[in-house]
Amino acid sequence: ASTDSRLPVSVFCPAGTAAERWCASVAGTERACRSRDIPGTELVKPAFRMAVLASAAFISLLVLLELLDQWFGLNLSRLGVYPRTLRGVPGILAAPLIHGDWLHLISNSFALLVLGTVLYYGYPRTALRLLVLVWLGSGLGVWLFARESFHFGASGLTHGLMFFIFVSGILRHDRLSIALSMIVFFLYGGMVWTIFPTGPGVSFESHFFGAVTGLTGAFLFFGRDPLPPEKHYDWEDEDEPDDSEPPFDRY
Repeated sequence: ASTDSRLPVSVFCPAGTAAERWCASVAGTERACRSRDIPGTELVKPAFRMAVLASAAFISLLVLLELLDQWFGLNLSRLGVYPRTLRGVPGILAAPLIHGDWLHLISNSFALLVLGTVLYYGYPRTALRLLVLVWLGSGLGVWLFARESFHFGASGLTHGLMFFIFVSGILRHDRLSIALSMIVFFLYGGMVWTIFPTGPGVSFESHFFGAVTGLTGAFLFFGRDPLPPEKHYDWEDEDEPDDSEPPFDRY
């Protein structure tokens, strides 16, 4: 979803308007929005590039931690969430950074890259607040209600992002939000089933509470990112012909 079909070939956002504020939130600068001759893709590319870089940076951190864990035998899994114990409290913060093995990390990394990019691109003002909500909310839910075992991994985050993006598309009902919602549901709609028990060794509780906090965030942050400006065509300003007149009087 690297393009926005609502942007015309040339964009001009008058100073002080809602359109300019939306352009600024996506492009990252108000000055770019005031140029009459900037192609729409020039507004989209910087925002998309930053979204990809932010997601890739977080995944790089996860890879680094897994390398350190493997090389030095740190056994970081003990820093996961252990429900209803004091030793499990730090896991609320640490668990999304820890993975059991490379396969576990890789399976979460692709989802984090896609969903993180969509989040930062489509909802730049909401992204950080939503991540904090899902990170802490899912960890706290696991600590309070999950089975007695170490719970770790970023799958709570991925479920929270997917549910937020999907529900936001339904609530906001603008073209970009709907497009992003359809994309993530097509790719990761199967997450709807993984919030239920699927088998031993899988923390469905992390999935469930991640989904709950993502769904909550869609309602809490509904109006934080302004809706994009609607296209306006010249022909919309033309007067409707009077049907009571004979046809030859119109020409």
